[in-house]
Amino acid sequence: MRIAVLDDYLNVAEGLADWKSLGAELQFFDQYIQPLALVETLQAFDVIVAMRERSAFPAAVIHALLNLKLLITTGARNNSIDLEACRQRGIVVAGAPGDPLSSGATTELAWALLLGLFKGVPQEQVNMQKGLWQTQMPPTLCGKRLGLLGLGNLGQRMGKVGLAFGMDVVAWSPNLTKERADQAGVKMVTKEELFSTSDAVSIHIVLSARTKGIVDAAAIAAMKSNAFLINTSRAGLVDLAALKQALEQGKIGGAGLDVFETEPLPADDPWRHVPRTLLTPHLGYATPENFANYYPNVIDAINAWVAGNPIRVLT
Repeated sequence: MRIAVLDDYLNVAEGLADWKSLGAELQFFDQYIQPLALVETLQAFDVIVAMRERSAFPAAVIHALLNLKLLITTGARNNSIDLEACRQRGIVVAGAPGDPLSSGATTELAWALLLGLFKGVPQEQVNMQKGLWQTQMPPTLCGKRLGLLGLGNLGQRMGKVGLAFGMDVVAWSPNLTKERADQAGVKMVTKEELFSTSDAVSIHIVLSARTKGIVDAAAIAAMKSNAFLINTSRAGLVDLAALKQALEQGKIGGAGLDVFETEPLPADDPWRHVPRTLLTPHLGYATPENFANYYPNVIDAINAWVAGNPIRVLT
């Protein structure tokens, strides 16, 4: 059995699980494999371990990987895998969950981005190193409006912190009900009101055909000139061209982004130099606790599949 472990950017996978117990031939890839090279690189492997949604497995790739029998993804779901193509090929797709206590890690990062922007931390750090002193007056959060695009588990966590800061927290999503908003202690508003009145908008919805580009040019244009947009969900939820233009023209206060259309973000990507941004390299899920659970759960999934009783099969 040949096993490929993909997107091990931090070179930690090998030391986090008992891979030798599998008695298999292993190869760990610490560099991103470009899509055009994916089939050729992985052609000989029976088992592929994917890191969440880093490397994509569309139908064309699935049908071209003739030796593939088991595809495991860290996490509970992976929108970058064509499950129907896997079913057609008889390939088992299994999940390998992370640490339950790390479920709020993405929200923590969202708050780090939001606070960093509100308080001007990145610019003040640069200015301190230049020998300057007090170059701006950061506003308080208390009394400001936090708009949540999505009020699921992560959106509710975000809202609780906003309420603790004394913020006026509002929410909207295509499926949000007033009852659920009331239970979370926040006010349900229209999409238009959320974007036009919030001092910060934080995105916490799942990317799907229905939600792709839901933060459109009109929503961005409606934002206040000093408002911030925080995205720790998926880049496809936002009209990135409209956001880039708004940031470059100073139409909004700034954006905190942990997710990008192409990941890893190329070194020469223009987004690395867009003004009024605070950027992080998709760190929302990348906790030591998550990774320490991912890979042992991968081992369990492989052993279960070998025994003829696959576990955590994705449908």
